[in-house]
Amino acid sequence: MSKHLFGLVVTPYGTAANNRGVTDGNITTLQKILWNGNVHSTVSAEAIRWAIRWYWQREKGKGSLNRRWNDAEGRHEWEDADFVRWADFLDDDVLGFMSAKAGKEEGSRGTVDSRRARLEITRAISLSPFAGDITFNAASVGATPSASSTGRDPVPYGTEVHATRYQYGFALTPEELHDRSRAIDVIDAIISISEVAGNQARFLFDFAPESVIFRWTDDFAPRILYGFAMGKDGQVDIPGISNRVDALDIAPEELVIGGSIAGLESVKKLGGRGAFICPGVKAAAEEVKKRMKRSLA
Repeated sequence: MSKHLFGLVVTPYGTAANNRGVTDGNITTLQKILWNGNVHSTVSAEAIRWAIRWYWQREKGKGSLNRRWNDAEGRHEWEDADFVRWADFLDDDVLGFMSAKAGKEEGSRGTVDSRRARLEITRAISLSPFAGDITFNAASVGATPSASSTGRDPVPYGTEVHATRYQYGFALTPEELHDRSRAIDVIDAIISISEVAGNQARFLFDFAPESVIFRWTDDFAPRILYGFAMGKDGQVDIPGISNRVDALDIAPEELVIGGSIAGLESVKKLGGRGAFICPGVKAAAEEVKKRMKRSLA
């Protein structure tokens, strides 16, 4: 039976702003979603995937990825744009691809080369509702060519900001990869992810996990997604996951939990029932990687 890796991440508390440069008039807006009856800010799975690829590019070096971002020229570069050698590349194997080409002659059918992403990622959702905070700023006189053209006055603009944490989940079945060892690269990227959903250099939000929950299991269903909740005191907890363990839907020995939530009483109880608990997210990553290596030989 195949083993499945599921994960749940919660970020440190920070100030998010300027998500993907979307604007409404001169207000730079955050993406938002109605979640449990309240408006929450959100970060797309595509933005998280981009950050994972960016980590691999810097960590693995040239030749490991098919698609690489040329930051100096602001464009992508390809090793194999026809995906003939997709199995040679970490990103094509894990993140998938699709290349649609039109027919060569009028009326002829086009072709599609594709591979479904083996790493599935949810949207990141803020733990706290969005209160509508906006900061007003001004570009200095002559700061940009467009600012210079307006005369000698500064150019005002506004930015939506949200002081919050984000949570997101992911799923991967390593045996569906061409190279199963690449599942380890996924863990490394999740733990060290950075620069998610930013635009320009106006804000820095730490997307590396403050706490993380891994589940290495025979079960096909994650059962832990969006399991973090924030109480009125701002304390992060996992009541939904604890309830799933109590209901015997999740075996506690399948769980590897690391980070600041390790000190919570509810998490300590899970440790007493067989879950692996540690105060660091890197130590939790090493534990789940050991389990994966044993299972996958």
